[in-house]
Amino acid sequence: MSLILALKNISKSYPGVKALENVDLQLFSGEVHALLGENGAGKSTLVKVMTGAETKNAGEIIFQNKSHDFASPIAAQQVGISTVYQEVNLLPNLSVAQNLFLGHEPKRFGLIDYRAMVKQAEQLLTRFKLDIDVTADLAKYSVAVQQLIAIARGVAMSAQVLVLDEPTASLDADEVQILFDVMNQLKSEGVAIVFITHFLDQVYQISDRITVLRNGKQVGEYLTAELPRAKLVETMLGKELEHLAGYQEANQTSASAATPETLLAFENVSAKGSIEQFDLEVPKGQAVGLAGLLGSGRTEVCKALFGVDTLSEGSITLAGKKLRLSQPSDAINAGIALCPEDRKTDGIIGPLSIRENIALALQARLGWWRYLSKSKQQALADLYIDKLQIATPDADKPIGQLSGGNQQKVILARWLAIEPTLLVLDEPTRGIDIGAHAEILALIKALCEEGMSLLVTSSELEELVAFANKVVVLRDRKKVTELSGHELTSQHVMQAIAEG
Repeated sequence: MSLILALKNISKSYPGVKALENVDLQLFSGEVHALLGENGAGKSTLVKVMTGAETKNAGEIIFQNKSHDFASPIAAQQVGISTVYQEVNLLPNLSVAQNLFLGHEPKRFGLIDYRAMVKQAEQLLTRFKLDIDVTADLAKYSVAVQQLIAIARGVAMSAQVLVLDEPTASLDADEVQILFDVMNQLKSEGVAIVFITHFLDQVYQISDRITVLRNGKQVGEYLTAELPRAKLVETMLGKELEHLAGYQEANQTSASAATPETLLAFENVSAKGSIEQFDLEVPKGQAVGLAGLLGSGRTEVCKALFGVDTLSEGSITLAGKKLRLSQPSDAINAGIALCPEDRKTDGIIGPLSIRENIALALQARLGWWRYLSKSKQQALADLYIDKLQIATPDADKPIGQLSGGNQQKVILARWLAIEPTLLVLDEPTRGIDIGAHAEILALIKALCEEGMSLLVTSSELEELVAFANKVVVLRDRKKVTELSGHELTSQHVMQAIAEG
């Protein structure tokens, strides 16, 4: 192995925030280097400095034994450093092939050679086992496929260093394995890979080395094989994790008690191309989980409940009243709130402030003729910034500048502000660090204790069984089974998903 890229004593400050302080990072050829830490630890800022998206205040970047100051991501790409971000950053109105080679298209006689571009695109995607029409618009394909295409673009552009920021967040188990196969191939070719993730199983499966950041500082660098998982978690948080057994035991005890009154009921619900003959009950003051592989129908159930997908048959009843949900405003007026899976596209409004994002749903319910004054917006924002521990110097900071976990907290605050009867959380911990996981868990339990009902989808089965009173398992957009009480374990849920 040889040292390809070294970051030495990197510091970066924003107004009121010291994002990085004397951080070091070493990347070796043929290694996967996991960059870990809670949201706000400085991972994204370090990557932006490394790839020219941000300018450092101090420190040195040494690439191939030469000092560099990349003026832009293009400058970094030209020497062989490219980044694939968690949120798919491609152009949906262009074809797959055009997205893969945008900015470095194959040319013939000075013009773009579309035939060669299509052929090269097909060859590239065979590495990812994607047999798709590369001449079709990117928008035609699912978020998971788009993520693989974004990663394939990074592979095509990178010669020596590839940064993958939460690349597996939208992928199912099979797709993750395909990605890992490609990463192992790149390792054998001498590429250095930076792997940012919150899935610790994946860290131990694919990485060779780990660097941990906390509060903008480097905590340490470790060989993965020599770092016990418990020590890693403690290092990331600066404290030991609370065990989830207490939550699980409480759920099992409450499940054996008298069954509470039903708040929400799906009766033989179907939505064309979405879900089929689906039954579901959510009791008052309880959290019900939805589990299944990507594409199993979890998100589709949430969309049907929120009026995004129109029912083709069946009925939805809330508090004994049949609902007519032709659009999301119908759901909101009925007391249903939804925190969507894709917070960037469907949740936040990036240029607006935290205060404005939190006030949106309440203002919409009041109507634009009953304007929520700035002072009331400020009071509302201050309340939830404190209650949810949103990391920000003030409420006027644009939400687009927050970490993913803090953006998720702002979306939660938006819906809690309208005091919903039913709160629907679609992948609430997707792309969120371990500390924020624990906070979301505690919040769900607290909301249930206050009498709110929740419907929660999650890919992280250990967390799902930790807070849910029961878990509904889906497969191929149909309900497979329900698990509760002492049957409610991650092993049983996984078995039900596998066996169908």
